[in-house]
Amino acid sequence: MISKPRLGLMMRCSLLLLAFILAPGCERGEDVRAVDFTKTVTIASPPDQPVGRQILRTAVGAMISPKETHEIYLQLLAYISTKMDMELEFVQRKTYAEVNELLGLQELDLAFICSGPYALGREEHGFDLLATPIVQGDHHYYSYLIVNQDSPFQSLEDLRGKTFAFTDPHSNTGRLVPTYWLALMGERPETFFRDVIYTYSHDNSIQAVAERLVDGAAVDNLIWDYYALKNPVHTSQTRIIKRSDPFGIPPVVVAKSMPEDVVRRIRELLLTMHQDPEGAVILDELLIERFVRADDAWYASIQELHDTVSMAREPDNP
Repeated sequence: MISKPRLGLMMRCSLLLLAFILAPGCERGEDVRAVDFTKTVTIASPPDQPVGRQILRTAVGAMISPKETHEIYLQLLAYISTKMDMELEFVQRKTYAEVNELLGLQELDLAFICSGPYALGREEHGFDLLATPIVQGDHHYYSYLIVNQDSPFQSLEDLRGKTFAFTDPHSNTGRLVPTYWLALMGERPETFFRDVIYTYSHDNSIQAVAERLVDGAAVDNLIWDYYALKNPVHTSQTRIIKRSDPFGIPPVVVAKSMPEDVVRRIRELLLTMHQDPEGAVILDELLIERFVRADDAWYASIQELHDTVSMAREPDNP
């Protein structure tokens, strides 16, 4: 059992803030506001590490809010570090870009990241594909376009002039996919929607729709399905009106600075985790069947979406 001091984590989360907080627009010039659902998240400075024991520095992209990330992924990360006989250092950051940057700076060893930051950031930040989860017998996932259960909206077109929630500026299912859908319609988020906000996690976007803070959102189907099964208090108040084409499920990656023998051992540990009774229980809680070796080709379509959106924004393509 890993002690709290060893983990270096002390978290306090407040009640949800229901006010929109002004934030800078993203690089594409959208007039957006960010909604922050966690008032404070305090992480204690880690104590001095014992001499001679290797540290496994880990992170999880902010696909879900900090408290939920901590509770859901901690067992899995603790399992890996224990089996590897390494000290666990669990880092949390608000945005996908921050996790990518830490990997590029070699300040992280291993991370669970979104497919978008992997497909579009691996060359710039230099990290390697380690493994991919299998969920419901598949290595693919989707973007869900959701609206409130009691709303009249039946299609993306119905959301013209309404309010919309993106998750993260670098999210595939939470931003790139709906932006791509609009590009195919000859539209842009900043002109199609009346207002756009960033929630910085998929569970926050689901709650924003459920609470009618926004009219619609695009979210990771794995996260919507997880909450629909485990805690449907908010998913039950939403309705799916569109599903995207499939994409490679968000992978586990490692920094290029990781020694090859350590990478090989962690990969083997993940690939056989479902065969270990302790590991199988943890995977079952996460609704993961097993991990498999990942293929870069599974993520190629994300780059294609990004290129389509970029071309639509060129001056010759108003």
